[in-house]
Order: sequence, then structure tokens, then C-alpha cells
Amino acid sequence: MYRDEETLEPREYYCKLPDGIEEKTVFLLDPMLATGGSACDALTALKKRGVKKIKFMAIIAAPAGIEKVASEHPDVAVYVSTLDRCLNEHGYILPGLGDAGDRLYGTK
Repeated sequence: MYRDEETLEPREYYCKLPDGIEEKTVFLLDPMLATGGSACDALTALKKRGVKKIKFMAIIAAPAGIEKVASEHPDVAVYVSTLDRCLNEHGYILPGLGDAGDRLYGTK
């Protein structure tokens, strides 16, 4: 998943899951849980493919993202190491870390 920078909507661009995943416990990892849109769409995609046991983990999160995931997927345990205060008008966590993709792939 990635987030469209203009609409802030999540987009799926690649999904390849191992055979038998519906019988496994799946850990969905995201460095930052901001709006919760991408996380919710990824959780929905896993559930559509038969996954029933999912745990979501993030390094840093905004309250809005946690609330969205908890509301849309109350059956999924959410674990975060740090809770920041809010999102800005662009949907970025404040004070946050900067864009995780840019940091990981050096795209900016």
C-alpha cells in the first residue's frame, strides 16, 4: 500500500501472500500509522484473502489513525511504540519523523 499524496487515499500496488496464509497469524507492519487509511485497506485486503488472525504494529502513530483502525477493525490488536499528538493538514504525524518511504528509499 501507499498513500496518494494529493488525495491522501491509500492505493494497493502489490500483494503476494504465501499459500495457507488464512491459517497463520499475520503481523501487519507499518512504520507510521497516520490517518489509518492505508492500514485499514491493508487489513481489509488480508481479510478478503481469508486471514482471520491479524496483529498490527507501528513504530509511531497519531491518535486519529489508532481510532480509525480500532473502529473499522475491532478484532485486530494494535501495538505502537510511540503515540504522537496529532496530524497536520496534509495528514502527516506531528511532530513525526518525516516521510518513511523517502527515508527508506531516498526518494526526496
